[in-house]
Amino acid sequence: MPAPFILDRSSVTQVMAWVLAALLPGIAVSVWLFGPGILVTLSLAIVTALAAEAAMLKARGYPATPFLTDLSAIVTAWLLALSLPTLAPWWLIVTGTLFAIVVAKHLYGGLGQNIFNPAMVGYAVLIVSFPVQMTQWAGPLSLTETPLTLAQSASVIFGGEFPKATLDAVTMATPLDALRTGLLQQYTVDEIITQPIFGHYGGVGFEWLAAAFLLGGLLLWALRIISWHVPLAFLAGIWLTAGFLHFFDPGRFGAPWFHLFAPSVMLGAFFIATDPVSGATTPRGKLIFGLGAGFLTIVIRTWGGYPDGVAFAILLLNLCVPLIDQYTQPRVYGEARKGKEPQA
Repeated sequence: MPAPFILDRSSVTQVMAWVLAALLPGIAVSVWLFGPGILVTLSLAIVTALAAEAAMLKARGYPATPFLTDLSAIVTAWLLALSLPTLAPWWLIVTGTLFAIVVAKHLYGGLGQNIFNPAMVGYAVLIVSFPVQMTQWAGPLSLTETPLTLAQSASVIFGGEFPKATLDAVTMATPLDALRTGLLQQYTVDEIITQPIFGHYGGVGFEWLAAAFLLGGLLLWALRIISWHVPLAFLAGIWLTAGFLHFFDPGRFGAPWFHLFAPSVMLGAFFIATDPVSGATTPRGKLIFGLGAGFLTIVIRTWGGYPDGVAFAILLLNLCVPLIDQYTQPRVYGEARKGKEPQA
């Protein structure tokens, strides 16, 4: 980023607006393929995030209007909502959003001071605390006989009366869940991917959702809002680690393209790992950060306790950012290399 390095409030708002715009293709594809439940989730997350932001700003003695209008709280709400099941209960959405804004953001000092990505902190708290509720994913409309309307989706999310048989018919495990469960049952990858939920490269519908997030991410790169270092390194880390395991035992480890076409990977690569506050800041540091996060994602997916490791991988690398930045600082122009004396 060229100097000056301190962005004014209007610049922050513009950047956040472009991030929200880049997420719109993913939201549109999600509605098209999985139903309108995501719209309810997004709306509830936005309301909760803005209310929590206003309350914390008042408690800390800051003016509310400048911070509420910089769109940063809405970006956090959207990233968290897009990481949750589209039919997650309302209290799950509220809990995760409150934790992201209140604890992960404001208790660390507010915008620009948080050491962890707030949306991923909210997600991690939910998946650890409520693993069962975090598995109620809406299945692709092409595989469900009774797709839910917007009103029905809202009824499910807010706990209204809804036939359990109908709900069971429209919810299912994600492809990552299905792969993990099948491997634990001693099936091979080739046997598992014959299930209807699997498509050509990833899950049915999930492939298109991943492509939509990729499109949005490329828009941010084209506008120079993000650099290429973290996304490319993150995707390379996914591909190399998964490809290495798949090469040696394709029956036990999914192909690298299967992992790449999980929507969480594209969302993480372009919208979460690129967070300028909690991520690495130097060019070499960004490459190390991305490669490390991609490597840990596959390690957690393969041997960890959860089917998807993007959030935990990024949070673990957030911890390493100070060390990464310290050892990857570019040499100051004119400064002598270590071990060499400057020439007269």
